[in-house]
Amino acid sequence: MKLREIAHSRTGDKGNTSNISVIAYDAKHYPLLKEQVTAERVKAHFAGVVEGGVVRYELPNISALNFVMEQTLGGGVTRSLALDAHGKSLSSALLDLEIVPPSDQ
Repeated sequence: MKLREIAHSRTGDKGNTSNISVIAYDAKHYPLLKEQVTAERVKAHFAGVVEGGVVRYELPNISALNFVMEQTLGGGVTRSLALDAHGKSLSSALLDLEIVPPSDQ
């Protein structure tokens, strides 16, 4: 199943760094997010886009994960020639990540 079935996402940027939050619709899915949506999987999912490191931060109080992806936006908004210089579409792209459904479904 796609990540979008159990979570939504928001994105932001600062220079050449993209910041993506993945928030579970239901807190019961937060452990599944922690288990399957790792920094390594996110970096692999964005192969060819993320040229730097990916760091994951856990926010259990709001059932969310936050990913900081360096060297992602073609140099940053003022330098990039990309149509999506802010990287806003990256949050939607991350929600295409395939995850194994929870055993209760």
